[in-house]
Amino acid sequence: MLAVLLVSSAQAADDARALYRQGQYEQAIAAASAENSAGGFALAARAAMAEAMMRSPCLDCLKRAESLARKSVSVDGGLADGHVYLATSLGYQARLIGMIRARLAGYPEEAKTQLDEALRHDPQNPWALAALGGWHVEIVRGGGATLARWLYGASVPAGISCFEKAFKAAPDNIVLRYQYALSLGGLDPVLYRAVITDALIRTDSGAAVSAYDRFAQKRARELLAVLKSGDQAAFSRLVRRDQGYP
Repeated sequence: MLAVLLVSSAQAADDARALYRQGQYEQAIAAASAENSAGGFALAARAAMAEAMMRSPCLDCLKRAESLARKSVSVDGGLADGHVYLATSLGYQARLIGMIRARLAGYPEEAKTQLDEALRHDPQNPWALAALGGWHVEIVRGGGATLARWLYGASVPAGISCFEKAFKAAPDNIVLRYQYALSLGGLDPVLYRAVITDALIRTDSGAAVSAYDRFAQKRARELLAVLKSGDQAAFSRLVRRDQGYP
């Protein structure tokens, strides 16, 4: 009986992951949540985040992802993925509600705490490393280098270092490259033009293994074309769109 239950559970997890890869996010959320496990809730949160990113900015969608991620953490705080998606959902919510409200609500601190916890349990987790890299860059972008360092200990060099560690841990992951381009594109697309271009090319030329990967590739191609055209204002608008700003 135990063997049957274990096989059934593994099959359910495989089905939920397959639904996620196919881009059937609502079905993936339902199937993954039905597992009632930390891994299942983390996958459901990931699907909810993917769905939210492919739509117009939606605070309720991000709140849903946050709720699922919190369930994952409450079931098993030792699973890194739950912490990663909780931090990510808070980061995207901060962009919708604004820097001041987010700071008053403690979003930057909680996101950093969640990412630190993820890396404590899984130091080489590429998603956690990239998310932490994005956290550093976003804090600097929002408040300036001096304030970011004083208030949060954030810096651009630390962010870039985190991204580089993520690429080393998952060299074929094109979404991480796409996120790197967005982070630096939102910070200073002139200063980091060469790095951004390289990241977008790697996203475009890499192997897509999921519907979200293909979505990221499509967006990367759009960004790369506009960047090469020299239309800086249009590039900045696309970056903000892809970062989830209203």
